[in-house]
Amino acid sequence: MDDYLKKQIAEIDLKIAEAKKLAEDFSMADLAHEEITALGKQKADLTKTGTQSSTNYELPTINSIILEIRAAAGGNEAGLFASDLLRMYTRFAQNQNWKIEELDRNEGGLGNIKEIVVQISGRGVFDKLKNESGVHRVQRVPKTESAGRIHTSTATVAVLPEVEQTQIEINPKDLEFEAFRSGGHGGQNVNKVSTAVRIKHIPTGIVVKSQTERSQAQNREIAMGILRSKIYAQEEESKSSQLGNLRLAQVGAGDRSEKIRTYNFPQDRVTDHRIGKSWGNLENVMNGKLDKIIDSLADASHQKN
Repeated sequence: MDDYLKKQIAEIDLKIAEAKKLAEDFSMADLAHEEITALGKQKADLTKTGTQSSTNYELPTINSIILEIRAAAGGNEAGLFASDLLRMYTRFAQNQNWKIEELDRNEGGLGNIKEIVVQISGRGVFDKLKNESGVHRVQRVPKTESAGRIHTSTATVAVLPEVEQTQIEINPKDLEFEAFRSGGHGGQNVNKVSTAVRIKHIPTGIVVKSQTERSQAQNREIAMGILRSKIYAQEEESKSSQLGNLRLAQVGAGDRSEKIRTYNFPQDRVTDHRIGKSWGNLENVMNGKLDKIIDSLADASHQKN
């Protein structure tokens, strides 16, 4: 059995132990026993997978990421482009048999996303998507444009490795916590109870929020996970900058200030500016067919190293 599966099983064992403690409370016993049964099934499935799989390969070190997409310049068209990028990465993740889970969403209108945060889990996810960080630019004629003029809009993408609680130590005194009423999905009580969570890390100024779950405790746990990833990424970038070796493993800096890719609809072409390469059939790309682009970036990164 490989290390990745062993780690997953160990995490399930911890959850089972916690659920058993919860079962000692009479009022929570039924719920706890249901959770123990479900976790037991997950463990059995993973154990079965581990005994059947081959171990003649190396696993990537990071198999879960936080993907953040934000509309930037371009108003409503930028929000629509952010939605298109979300669909593109979602379909790519589905093609890879990865698990994708929405953590937070801020909409500006029908189909218009101001900001979206998702968790993507699966073997090799960070290795494949790490070069997607940066400014993505779209050039096209918006549906609302009656004169047929081409507009240019942008959206930013951040790919953050998800880190364990033990990897980043956060002092509770450094946090400002706020609960508020969610404006998104989550059940009938979503607008009646302050279940959504916003957390500010005072030393760095980083602010995160989560509002997709029904309970405040669940949203707080999700928000803390996002916060750990952002602090970790900031610390790693600072270390790399001090060494004069900013993200050497990636092609280009890959930060939000760098325009990394242009999606040109009139010319049916997508261009990655870091490696100076273009691909046709833009519709396929927007439908999640990113393999050629990702492979080219990986090749360029290996050659650079």
